[in-house]
Amino acid sequence: MRKLGLIGGMSWESTALYYQHLNKMVQARLGGLHSASLLLHSFDFAEIAAYQAQGQWEQATAAIIKAAQALEAGGADCVMICTNTMHKMAPEVAASIHIPLLHIADATGRVLEKKNLKTPCLLGTAYTMEEDFYKGHLERHYPCQVMTPNAEDRKIVHDIIYNELCQGQVREQSREQYQAIIQKAVDQGADSVILGCTEIGLLISQENTAVPVLDTLYYHCLDAVDFALS
Repeated sequence: MRKLGLIGGMSWESTALYYQHLNKMVQARLGGLHSASLLLHSFDFAEIAAYQAQGQWEQATAAIIKAAQALEAGGADCVMICTNTMHKMAPEVAASIHIPLLHIADATGRVLEKKNLKTPCLLGTAYTMEEDFYKGHLERHYPCQVMTPNAEDRKIVHDIIYNELCQGQVREQSREQYQAIIQKAVDQGADSVILGCTEIGLLISQENTAVPVLDTLYYHCLDAVDFALS
């Protein structure tokens, strides 16, 4: 089994889900006492969130590169950035190591293509929804046109992620707000919804909406297990 290198703690709420999914998936495939072979670098998210809020992306990139290189030095056979937002610096991270970086948008894009979904609505942090690093990656490599909510709704989505989900708070009122935002997108032509923040799966699942829900964290883990066991 290849050893997975995880860059997590952004937030630890979703990193815990990565750990659960990876181990359950390996056990499901191999049976018995098998579990995932992995290394984890877990950040203090307050430090990373401060870099984000202050626009200090060079410092954030340096921190992620340092973690990736440490995982490689520790024997990891690949690197996973366990957050959608921090794929903003994925090209720089990939260039800094000699092992593969498993990109979360590729894991998602392959599912869009397989399911023939063309107009997904992307939910995530403001950085993920408003900048090109994620939407652009999907649209350049997969046959889709990514939709995002309007400015007011993007703020709601972003604030719930940082003020609630990253702190382990799951509120029914917030779920209803997300459902309303998803429904607006569907009314405007969205054929699916991308949970483009690894914490959103704590709040929204397939039972909460009629259109297909793509949990980026889950598909990232599937890709990683395929890699580990190939």
